[in-house]
Order: sequence, then C-alpha cells, then structure tokens
Amino acid sequence: MTGIFPSVQDSAPVRGRIDADHLMCRLYGFLATEPTKVECTLVYAQNALIAQSREDLSGLDHAHGWGVAMYDGAQPDVQRQAWAAYHGEHFARAAARTYSELVVAHVRRATVGEPSIENTHPFSAGPWVFAHNGTVPGFAKVRPLMRERMSEKQWARIRGDTDSEHIFRYFLSLCESGEIDPEAGLIHAIWRLVDDVTAMSAQAAPGKRIGLNIMLTDGRRLAGSRMNRSLFFVHRDGVHDCEICGFPHIRHDPDCDYRAVVVASEPLTHEHWIEVPNNSIWEADASGGMDIYLRDPREGAAAGSPDSISAPSAPAPA
Repeated sequence: MTGIFPSVQDSAPVRGRIDADHLMCRLYGFLATEPTKVECTLVYAQNALIAQSREDLSGLDHAHGWGVAMYDGAQPDVQRQAWAAYHGEHFARAAARTYSELVVAHVRRATVGEPSIENTHPFSAGPWVFAHNGTVPGFAKVRPLMRERMSEKQWARIRGDTDSEHIFRYFLSLCESGEIDPEAGLIHAIWRLVDDVTAMSAQAAPGKRIGLNIMLTDGRRLAGSRMNRSLFFVHRDGVHDCEICGFPHIRHDPDCDYRAVVVASEPLTHEHWIEVPNNSIWEADASGGMDIYLRDPREGAAAGSPDSISAPSAPAPA
C-alpha cells in the first residue's frame, strides 16, 4: 500500500495507525455550503468507500451491507442493502444519484448482529441519521442496562440486534426525556451519549476497550465521536474541477463561497487529511473545518479547554 497517498505522506504511517485499531465498518460524512455530487469519492477515488468495502488499508473487507443517506429538505433519503457495496451496481447507482449538502455513508463489517437490512447502517428516525464504527464490549449485558433507561417508545422501535441501533435509540430516548437538548448543543448531547455508553460498557466488561466512532446528523449539522477507531478529515475551499472526472461537482452560486468538510474512517484521496484525535467529540463546520473537543478517557470529562482544529483547504474531488 505504500505510496497510495504520495503527495501527502507515505501511507505506511496511516496504515500503521489503522492496523492498531480493531477494525469493523467504514464511515463517510460530507458537509458543504452548497449541494454537491459525491459519486467520485464514494466510487472512483483512490481509496473510495466502494474500494474499502472490498479491502481497506488493513486488508480487511467490509462486505456485510452498505447505506447512503442524503438530504433534500428536512427528512433524509436513506438507501440500504445487506450485501457488499462492490456487489453489483446498486451502491454505485445510489452514489451517482446523491446530490446534497449533507451525506452520510457506511459500509459494514458485522460484529454484533447478523448481516440483514435491519442491522444495516445508517439508521434514521425523523430528521436524524446515525452510523457507527466499533463495538460495545459486553453488549449482551449492556443491552438490559440500556433498556432500563430507555423509553418504551424508542425500545419498541428497535428492529435489529446491533449495538449501534441500540445506541441510536438510546440517544433519541435521552432527547425525549429532556436529559439532552441537541438544539441547544449537539456537542454536549453527544458527549453525554458517549459518557453513558462508555460507563455501561465499563460496568458490563471491565477492562475491555470500547470502539465508539459515531456519526450523527439532523440534516443541518454533522457531528460525532472518535473512540479507539481510525478517523480523518479534510477541508475543501473553493470550486475546482474534479481530478477524476474533470468537472466540478456543484451548480455553484457565484455569490456564495463554496466550502466543504469530509470525515472518513480512512483517507479517501491524496489530499492533506488530518487525523481526528482519539477520545474526542467533533462537529464539522463547512466554513472552517472541524471543532474538536478532547475527552479524558479515564473520567469521561473534558481534558482541559476545548481544542478547535481546522484543516487546510485543498482542491480535490468531492
């Protein structure tokens, strides 16, 4: 794999960091100031999501399902299938139709829950879309702990048996009860979610390391966490012709400044991708990069003052 991103860095350090993680699933999130086609990144880029479905930088496949969510209005349009993204043309066709300011995509490597449409990410409810990379240790014991704290409404709406869907419904239950208010602060809401899930997992499986890379959006904002799985981002500034297809991916309004942020489990292109720090909560900001807040993994509390990080812009395919 050496040289896959030659203009940025030798790929060996990236691969080494990814190999250090216990891998499962691959995440993709996109937030822009204007609707954008993301087909090239999902299908044709050097390390496109469809390529990661067949083989990621560690050599593993993620062939147990795929999903793509985009917004054209207040509600998401979510397409999911329980087979590999590289199997047939369904994923490529879904990617070709995706034109939006906000996109979440996922390819699955099953750990908790069999390959099925019910267990396929991303999950959605109302305006919310949720995807997860990782595993909650001791989930068989965590599940009844979640059940005790969840509303009957959200518990009844769980369709599969993944830890991921349970985390999503637990988040919605916290919203219903008023214990968190994502409108007042999405970062604080995710922080509480991560703290609760981490504490329940530590109770159920002491000493086991949780994998909790989540991606959450309401169609306006894109945020999530990085805990013990790889995650990178890149910030794009300005309209450029795609180096893959030769065309820009937007119908640009000249009165607007175009900017975008891409967040992914692995670098997808040869741009200058920045690694999101481990044990952090993040929120994408299309106009300025990423706001990243570091957690204290020992206590689930802030490690000093929030650290806001922005990526340098780079012309590249969306």
